[in-house]
Amino acid sequence: NAAFLATSCDKEPVYQGCVTQCVRTNCTGARLRGFQSTQPPYMALTGWTCRDDCRYQCMWQTVGLYQAEGYSIPQFHGKWPFARFLCFEEPASALASLLNGLACLLMLLRYRSSVPRQSPMYYTITAFSLVSLNAWFWSTVFHTRDTYLTEKMDYFCASAVILYSIYLCCVRTLGLRRPGVSSMVGVVLILAFTSHVFYLTFISFDYGYNMAANATIGIVNLLWWLCWCWQNRRTLPYWWKCGVVVMLLHGLALLELLDFPPLFWILDAHAVWHLSTVPVHFLFYSFLIDDSLHLLNTEKAGVKLE
Repeated sequence: NAAFLATSCDKEPVYQGCVTQCVRTNCTGARLRGFQSTQPPYMALTGWTCRDDCRYQCMWQTVGLYQAEGYSIPQFHGKWPFARFLCFEEPASALASLLNGLACLLMLLRYRSSVPRQSPMYYTITAFSLVSLNAWFWSTVFHTRDTYLTEKMDYFCASAVILYSIYLCCVRTLGLRRPGVSSMVGVVLILAFTSHVFYLTFISFDYGYNMAANATIGIVNLLWWLCWCWQNRRTLPYWWKCGVVVMLLHGLALLELLDFPPLFWILDAHAVWHLSTVPVHFLFYSFLIDDSLHLLNTEKAGVKLE
């Protein structure tokens, strides 16, 4: 069944036989020492081993056989085949993650230079930015080098961003008037995150569960922010920025569903998704700056925070 083989080619006998033979021939004794002595430093520093190199070479041999026989492009270990660039396994996704991180850092610096620390949301937004920067760092690392650790960190940190966005929304909508409520919600979110990480780490790393969990909390985040936008559409002229951002972020995530083989062996749906989110940071932080300044001016005027 060609469709089945296309989704599980790492179990294909041709691929497994190629890897076994390559490792036996090249990854022991003098040949292994030769490989290690000629391996570029950046490859060694990012943990590429002789076995990894065998898998990479055999992947392309198997892809060539599939194409020659007229079969669809296969996946290996749950991923499409990508052309490696230097030490980057998925160059486009790694670059896109780096650009998102740089955009986030740039706008955090702009936020901190535009908004006084006395603004009620200043430290909550700064913390959110640091959580986001951490997530984009691990996303870049994961797409550079896919290992057990980097995959877990990428997944967990992405979930942390969504959960913290819910907390950010809670502080903005409820916590300014009722700090105790946002504190309780924060505790619940921490417990949810801890349980999520524990389950995926020690019970079962279930991709389907992880996707369902992130989709669920993402919908909560989306609806909560949209409700706030609707309630403030007549009083806050910048409300639309928030609405556009949350709609864009959740709409662009649908690009993941396309899941096509990488164009030029580099650009796949995941990379397109990450690239498409880079400009969103600028609009989101524009909203955060406007809102933080509004809250500061409202507080100075002695008006009850909405």
